[in-house]
Amino acid sequence: MQTGSIKRSDSQKANSGSTTEIIATSNSTSSVMQEKDDSSPVDLTNGTSPTRDGSPGQPLASSTPASTPPAGPSPPPNGGIKAWLHVIGSFMLYFNTWGIMNAFGVYQNYYESGELFVTSSSNISWVGSIEAFLLLAMGVVAGPIYDRGYLRLILIFGTFMVVFGHMMLSLCHKYWQVVLAQGFVVGIGAGFLFVPCVAIVPQYFSTRLGTALGVAVSGSALGGVIYPIVLYRLIDDIGFAWAVRVVGFIALGTLMISIAVLRMRVKPPKVRAAVDISAFSDLYYVAFVFVTLVAYMGLFVIFFYLPYYSEAQNITNRALATYLVPVFNAASLFGRTLPNMLADKTGPMNLLAPAAVISGILMLCMIAVHSKGAIIVVALLSGFMSGALIGLPPLCFVALTQDKSTLGTRIGQGYALAGLGVLASGPSAGAILGVGGSLDWHGLWAFGGVCTLASGVGYALVRATKYGFNLTKA
Repeated sequence: MQTGSIKRSDSQKANSGSTTEIIATSNSTSSVMQEKDDSSPVDLTNGTSPTRDGSPGQPLASSTPASTPPAGPSPPPNGGIKAWLHVIGSFMLYFNTWGIMNAFGVYQNYYESGELFVTSSSNISWVGSIEAFLLLAMGVVAGPIYDRGYLRLILIFGTFMVVFGHMMLSLCHKYWQVVLAQGFVVGIGAGFLFVPCVAIVPQYFSTRLGTALGVAVSGSALGGVIYPIVLYRLIDDIGFAWAVRVVGFIALGTLMISIAVLRMRVKPPKVRAAVDISAFSDLYYVAFVFVTLVAYMGLFVIFFYLPYYSEAQNITNRALATYLVPVFNAASLFGRTLPNMLADKTGPMNLLAPAAVISGILMLCMIAVHSKGAIIVVALLSGFMSGALIGLPPLCFVALTQDKSTLGTRIGQGYALAGLGVLASGPSAGAILGVGGSLDWHGLWAFGGVCTLASGVGYALVRATKYGFNLTKA
């Protein structure tokens, strides 16, 4: 999406240059016509009218005012208070989109206790799966709205939905109510806010874009650390309802910062299409999207079930099980930044396949984890690899897209399709886990591990068929 924005800027400059050439040609043609007019001869050497004796006279006043060609957008400032305020605003958006989503493991663990309602693990996972799917898929709707310049409308609507969803969640006592409030309302709001997360920072940075995006993206990891701790510490003290309201008030306060500081510096010259049909004729693109769908189907198993497994198997108490979520998310901060920095030298495709394979192996290792030290280590390593699996695909979309003017659309529709894997992940794992006293944890971790391992093989095949087997940048 960033590359698409830069390409459109270049296109504007080219259009500006073409306009200047047309104006110059028009002026030249007008001069030739004046020369051919016998009633108003003009000395072409100095642009003056001759007198009766043939001597040069006074210069003629131009009958046509000089035209000023429309100026293109100024280059990004790459620093300064205004630019870094937009990084802070984007940080807060990440904090309240992926940061809230990353805390769902705490909700899953609380819902499993039966204190709010009683249902199966598979049904509970539908809540988080719907929320995550809408976070990824709503870009198809919100993207064209953003391109028309309605940034403020998107921010206000997204903020209202996220806050309103949490306030309604605090009043819920039945499963279907939680699905509507947390799954749909919060998911739609987060999906609208996720579009400015990605799109606004490249308008203010070009040469320092990596650093600026790294700071902004870290908001998701910080939200994934703070929100689980807030929920756990407050549920026992003030109850689930008020703990959720506190989360809603935190989201409201932090999102007000984004509403106050974020401004669209350059309106995109062209409203992007919601769907790029030509992308489906690109076999590499289609294969990459399908493999990413499979990867997310396996990856989100550990997102949802890590704390519940730790407590249900008596590996840790509830307190430590809850704190595994912030440990996992803190490690993902480094997984989202370090591989992306390394990808500038090695290429993203060379890193994505190993990250998926290692993540799958770690999930299979969960079958043999029965101690506190082991589960903390796996949480740290899995968190780091999950960050790479989430952070690297956008760079791969850039590498696989030849026409950069369609990049934004291709990333949006690619994530919407990959979100179907997230939608299927939690419920499928919950169905495998079962209900009652005989929970099939081996089957659950095997499902997540095999899906993620298979995606690693798929990424390697896409890389090999596209770029060959040589160890070159890809």
